[in-house]
Amino acid sequence: MARPKIPRQICGSPAQSCFKPNGVPLANLERVFLQPDEFEAIRLVDFQGMQQQQAAVEMGVSRQTLANLVKSARKKVADSLLNGKALMMIPAE
Repeated sequence: MARPKIPRQICGSPAQSCFKPNGVPLANLERVFLQPDEFEAIRLVDFQGMQQQQAAVEMGVSRQTLANLVKSARKKVADSLLNGKALMMIPAE
């Protein structure tokens, strides 16, 4: 049985729930889903310029967990940009 997820501190939220290529209906696009904790990780590290250790403390997770979230989020954003997929942001609960 998997270990339960540690609750994560999520303070930021995306301005929009979806980013997609212009001129292509959403119904025709493959979708990539960005989890709220992945969004928060790249917001803190890439946008606010925090060190990973500081961002991990802010989110209430280990530095390794934060690094995994950043890696996963960056891969999803790159997949969306390079392959013309819709990037869907799942709202925090």
